[in-house]
Amino acid sequence: MTNRLAKITALAAISAISLTACGADGDKEASPSPSSSEATSAAASDASSATSEASESSDSAADAASFKPACPGGSISGAGSSAQLNAINQVISDYKAACSSATINYSPTGSGAGVKSFIGKQTDWAGSDSVLNKDKGEPDKAKQRCNAEPWHMPMAAGPIAVVYNVEGVKDLTLSTPTLAKIFSGAIKKWDDEAIKKENPSAKLPSAQIEVFYRKDESGTTDNFTQFLNKAAGDIWTEKHSKTWKGAGKGADKSAGIAQAVKDTKNSISYDEWSYATKNNLDMAAIDNGNGPVKLTGESAGKAVSAAKVVGQGNDLQLELQYKDTPAGVYPAVLVTYEIACSKGEDAGKTALLKDFLSFYASEQEQKKIQDAGYAPLPSDVASKVLASAQALS
Repeated sequence: MTNRLAKITALAAISAISLTACGADGDKEASPSPSSSEATSAAASDASSATSEASESSDSAADAASFKPACPGGSISGAGSSAQLNAINQVISDYKAACSSATINYSPTGSGAGVKSFIGKQTDWAGSDSVLNKDKGEPDKAKQRCNAEPWHMPMAAGPIAVVYNVEGVKDLTLSTPTLAKIFSGAIKKWDDEAIKKENPSAKLPSAQIEVFYRKDESGTTDNFTQFLNKAAGDIWTEKHSKTWKGAGKGADKSAGIAQAVKDTKNSISYDEWSYATKNNLDMAAIDNGNGPVKLTGESAGKAVSAAKVVGQGNDLQLELQYKDTPAGVYPAVLVTYEIACSKGEDAGKTALLKDFLSFYASEQEQKKIQDAGYAPLPSDVASKVLASAQALS
């Protein structure tokens, strides 16, 4: 895994992402438990250690390479993106090893539920694979909740894999138009002429294609449908959304998608790369107009490097290129944001949140999450994210 991802650091020059989310209206707030057996850990140090380390951390506030946690103690909870779960689990575990007695909880409820719980003041921050959705009034709701501007901090970049389970087919290529037709239900069988043309050597069965999608509101769905709409808008005419509007059967969260495809012959779906690799799923190469591109650390890093900055100040939002990608660039990539109030929160919680998010952005932790299947932030971007986290007040 490390070898496949090692090239990302040099290639990925993330700048910023402006992906909107079509989450549910905030009139019915989700109520996820702030704790999770998969993503809960304790972390902190005693008061004297915190005091001595705080000044050292402050001196390296904008230096992701040398950041050291101050370990202020306390308790915070977050919820949202399951796409980042394997990454944030690693970071929480490492924070626990560095600090010993505060508590950090993260529940992988999905991006939509995570944003709702944050806006509803049920959590201290949200993890989301999309930025707050203006059409749903989410930025205004978050601003009211915070009595200040909410900030987006990109932490984990992960490609979206097209995963499939077809016996005897280990090298599958699908063009973006063909993908759009499969996921919209226009192509129903594996031996459809379009798939056969793109895979002349494959032994494709005359079997129904079993499509799976995320049934929960998901930033992965939002980003995948953004890709389909931008790259094949004449076929996938629906606007991007956290709620699936195509064909198929629903499965719960990233882990549920991986398990459904693993257990179902002739199936196909989309999932975050770390879940695809963890479950040893076959992944299709995508032809976005300039030849088939397999999902690798290098091809994903090239996609991330083309992102543009569209956020302002410490609100770090990014915009990815989905259409007309150059040869060798894997086009379906997402970035998970941590969304937090820029100021005005409880001082104790803010101290721990800024320390933990700064730790997440550190060079050491960004290298660690490569082994979990994520693209690390380039050093210049990591420094901006760390500076944003340190500016929380």
